[in-house]
Amino acid sequence: MGTAAAFRSDTTAQDRGEVQVWALPAPTAASPTTLDLSALDERERQRMDAFVRDSDRVLYGFAHAALRTILSALTGETPAALRFARAACPCCDEPHGRPVLTSARLEFSLSHSRDLVLIGVAPTPIGVDTEPVPKPGTAELLAKALHPAEREEVETALPEHRSAVFARLWVRKEAYLKGLGTGFGRDLAADDVRGAVAGWQLTDLSAGPGQAAAVAVNSPAPCEIRVHRDLPMK
Repeated sequence: MGTAAAFRSDTTAQDRGEVQVWALPAPTAASPTTLDLSALDERERQRMDAFVRDSDRVLYGFAHAALRTILSALTGETPAALRFARAACPCCDEPHGRPVLTSARLEFSLSHSRDLVLIGVAPTPIGVDTEPVPKPGTAELLAKALHPAEREEVETALPEHRSAVFARLWVRKEAYLKGLGTGFGRDLAADDVRGAVAGWQLTDLSAGPGQAAAVAVNSPAPCEIRVHRDLPMK
């Protein structure tokens, strides 16, 4: 299991080949984002406007504007000029795999929950995930879908620790599946993500109380994960 090191908030050209993660506090409806949302494309605006709750709309807008801000700093393109597509799905070869940039060979992944926005960028496929620690009943129910060894780890944990044990495994699993580009099209029981997975580095990230987070990088050799707590400086 890798470790994540805190890093400066600015991004330089030399960082482009490194694995980087931005862990950003999620805004709320009471304290909305100050990011410029005008860079969002029409599809993103439509998805944002479709949310019923103000908090979901604010979170979506912030997460996608932050993604564009980060990728702009790394590619030199303006946030509004960035264009996205989908890679082929490894399960069926249809175009609904990992999201990709059309103009740069740079891989990225985005995840957000009620308290945290997580964005990962790397020169190779990457997946990130963050989730709140679920209630014990939910954790025990969902654990039944995991790999047998993972399920055993949840079931044998002390009752007061089971939700946190499950949450750690779940975000590692989802980050890995995002990196593969399969999402839940791949059987949740197919891979044991408690430790290393062949060809992939899975790293737990510090996410604060009641939250779990992880990053998966397609790298056979150990790589440093640089964690930023602020957006790149202009």
